[in-house]
Amino acid sequence: MKEVYINRLSKFLPNKPVENEEMESILGLVDGKPSRMRLKILGNNKIKTRYYSLDNEGKSTHTNAEMTAEAVKALFDDKNPISNLQLLACGTTSPDQLLPNHAAMVHGLLKCQPVELIAATGACAAGMQAFKYAWMSIRCGNTSNAVSTGSEKFSAWMLAEKFQPERDAQKALDANGYIAFEKDFLRWMLSDGASAAYFSDKPNEEGLSLRVDWVEIASYANELETCMYSGAIKTEDGGTKGWIEMTPDEWAFHSVFSFKQDTRLLGKNIVPSGAQMWKNLVERYGINLDEIDFFLPHLSSEFFRLKIDEEITRIGVPIPLDKWFTNLDRVGNVGTASPYLMLEELMNTGRLKKGQKIVMMVPESARFSYAYAQITVV
Repeated sequence: MKEVYINRLSKFLPNKPVENEEMESILGLVDGKPSRMRLKILGNNKIKTRYYSLDNEGKSTHTNAEMTAEAVKALFDDKNPISNLQLLACGTTSPDQLLPNHAAMVHGLLKCQPVELIAATGACAAGMQAFKYAWMSIRCGNTSNAVSTGSEKFSAWMLAEKFQPERDAQKALDANGYIAFEKDFLRWMLSDGASAAYFSDKPNEEGLSLRVDWVEIASYANELETCMYSGAIKTEDGGTKGWIEMTPDEWAFHSVFSFKQDTRLLGKNIVPSGAQMWKNLVERYGINLDEIDFFLPHLSSEFFRLKIDEEITRIGVPIPLDKWFTNLDRVGNVGTASPYLMLEELMNTGRLKKGQKIVMMVPESARFSYAYAQITVV
C-alpha cells in the first residue's frame, strides 16, 4: 500500500461575506413576513458571516458545478498542470440537477483530458466519501494523483419563492403565513461554497504535506430514522415518502424539495453516536490522545461544541478544547465543503509543523453517518 499525501488545498467562496442582518433581504420573506425563529437559530449557531452564490436581489451568480470547478482549478499551476489529473471525486448535498451527476458537470467545465469520475451525493459526510475514494485510489496504486471536493449551493433551495406555493395552498387551513420550523431552521444554518484537495503518492518537494493515515466512515441508519431530508416528507411511522411517489401538486403543497431537519432527533442522537464511534477508533488504532495536536470537528452549530466535549470526556476519550480548530463563525455551515474549508484554513495559518497530528470529525444528520480521518504533517 502506498502512502498518500495532500499536497495542496483550495477554496472558492462566492461574492462577499453576508452578515446576519442581510440574510433575509437576500433570501426573501416567506409570505411577506419575517421569520419568527431566525434570531434564535442564529443565536445558537453563532455564525456571523457566510457566503451565498446569489446577488443582493437573490439571483444566482454561480452554479454548484461552477464553484467546484473554480476550486479545482486553483489546485493547479504551471509546475503541476491540470493535464496531470487522473481522478476527480466530488461530494455534494445540493447538485444542480439529478443527471448528469455533479462530478460529470464539474469535469465538463474543467475541459481537461478524460479522467475517472466518482460523485458522492448525501449530506455532510459525502465530501469525506469523495475524500476517502481519492485516498483509496492512490493507496492501492490505481492512480498516482487525485482531486476530491466538497461543495454546496444551498441558497437557491432556501429562497422565499420556493416556499410560497406551500403558503398559498395552506392559507385556507392556516392563515399565520409562517413556514414550519423544520423547514425554517435550515434557512438560517446553511450556505454556499466549494473546496478541494489534491492527493498524490509523493509529498511536496518543498514545504509541508499532509499524510492521510486513515479514513473511517460509518452509517447508523440501521438504528436511527431519517433526520435531515429533501425531496421527501416524513410519515407518521417515522418513514419517508419520496417525491417520485407524489404528484406535482403535492410537491408544492409540502415544499417537498426544501431542506428539512427533525431537530428532536438531531439533539438526541448526533452527539452520542459520533462520540461512541470516536471511542471505538481510539481503541482500534491505539490512538494516544496526548499526541493529537489539532481536532477539526465539523460543527453544524456552535450549540454542539460543549455537548461534544462533554460526551467524549464522559466516555474517556477527551480532546482539550484548546486543540479544536473551526471556522464556522466566519464561513458558515457549508455542508460537504466544511471539512475541507477547515483543513485549508489550518494549512495556511503557518501553525503546522512536521510530526503534528490532525484528527477530522464529520457528523452527518441525514440518517446519522460519521466520518473520521487522521492526518500527519510531513
